[in-house]
Amino acid sequence: MLEKYLNNRFFILYIAPFALGSLSILSFAPFNFTLINFIIFPIFFYLLVYINKKSKSVYRQKPYKKNLFIFGSTFGFAFYLSGISWITNSLTFDENFAILIPFALILIPLFLSLFIGFVTLFVGQYLKLDFSSLLIFASSLAFSDYLRGILLTGFPWNLWAYSTSSAIEILQIINFIGLYSYNLLVITFFTLPVIFFYRLSSIKKVFISVSIFTAILFLYIYGNYLINKNNFYLGTVKEKIYVKIIGPNFNLKYGLEPKEIQERFDKLIKYSDPDKNKKTLFIWPEGVFSGYSYNEIISFKELILNNFSEKHFIVFGTNKMDILSGKFYNSMIVVNNNFDIIKSYNKRKLVPFGEFLPFETALKKLGLKKITEGHGSYLKGIEDNNLIIENLNILPLICYEIIFTDLIQKSDENTNLLINISEDGWFGQSIGPDQHFVKSIFRAIENNTFLLRSANRGISAIIDNKGNIVKTLNRNEAGSIEFEVPLIKSNKIKNDLIFFALLITYLFIFLIYNKQNGK
Repeated sequence: MLEKYLNNRFFILYIAPFALGSLSILSFAPFNFTLINFIIFPIFFYLLVYINKKSKSVYRQKPYKKNLFIFGSTFGFAFYLSGISWITNSLTFDENFAILIPFALILIPLFLSLFIGFVTLFVGQYLKLDFSSLLIFASSLAFSDYLRGILLTGFPWNLWAYSTSSAIEILQIINFIGLYSYNLLVITFFTLPVIFFYRLSSIKKVFISVSIFTAILFLYIYGNYLINKNNFYLGTVKEKIYVKIIGPNFNLKYGLEPKEIQERFDKLIKYSDPDKNKKTLFIWPEGVFSGYSYNEIISFKELILNNFSEKHFIVFGTNKMDILSGKFYNSMIVVNNNFDIIKSYNKRKLVPFGEFLPFETALKKLGLKKITEGHGSYLKGIEDNNLIIENLNILPLICYEIIFTDLIQKSDENTNLLINISEDGWFGQSIGPDQHFVKSIFRAIENNTFLLRSANRGISAIIDNKGNIVKTLNRNEAGSIEFEVPLIKSNKIKNDLIFFALLITYLFIFLIYNKQNGK
């Protein structure tokens, strides 16, 4: 029966990889069924070896490398189709974009699938059922993820590392080796069960299995030790800031009237419930005033002046106009009780089509515009400035900037707080906001700093420097959470040198093994 399916080209090149890619979404938030990857990766690897070995004789398809590319691309297409199809929900808020939904649903996963397709094309032809092949397979996929995170504007969404988000103890290693190094190790571990397909003695298979379990157990024990040690350390930190994070649960709506803006101010103030005698940092989400800019909402400053005191600062997202060009930034600003801007940050990682229109001159002639309210593209921020207020040194991250580990690496060494604001209402009841939130856990661990997240219609949370969720506001829940946050100076890996060292090590092992095997 199995032989029948293995000799069926359509099944092997299309149905099997599509099923494997689709099932992989179960390992990510909100499902977190991580163990399924210990099945998916070995089968994926084994079928690549099978295709490489049998293509000419079984499929009679020349050039046979085409089979490898089709197999990998089909897996990648299913992986991205199941994992990021929620993006199309953002096209439902403007009827002009409805026609683009089928294209976005198919073309985005199809483009991203090329990253996996080219890996299987170039590496698949060298794979055999041996340990060195496993290493070159894992390193190639990891390097593909790295390229996906930096090419064009970069889209490092759902790296395989994120499928382990529930294993906080194991994640502690990220602070020492970095996200991409950890991603490489994760792919390696996921693929290791393929040894049961190898022609090895039972003793060797048991030994390798025990070694895998021991390595994971060691990482768990060591991570648990670091977390327990940190819990004691947090009690000794003297510098703290009292914060209130607001999740207003506003409907995502275009063209708000001034009356509706005032209603939003009233609700934000109600949820903030400011104590004029208590020094507090309030954090409101991105997009709470829809398409309104700071200059347009400044007329409501009396509401702030009457309810907040000089002991208060408010962080929130708004549009901010560039005086020279007349265009707008998507900004995070800090205001005092006079509603004066004390500090501001302009978003550097803009969402293609969401916040800016690529090839804008040409595409505007076709009637296209960015998805967010307004016709012109946002300006891109060019400064990686932290928001420094008194004893606070805040690394600001707006919306999906939270997925970029390089923003952590390049941040000020004196950073002692991470703040992420987001408008997750774009993605409705999909799994998008859950996946978005998970990235915050990784950024907190990477920087070894508390992360404060305020998301409208998403998950707002206070996350400690080891990735533990201290307090949270769930999706579609309106209200606030508060906490006296310890200010911990960042301690992070500053580049991807370890990742490339591991890649080179994997490559050398592969080359040396093949050279010896050839002899």
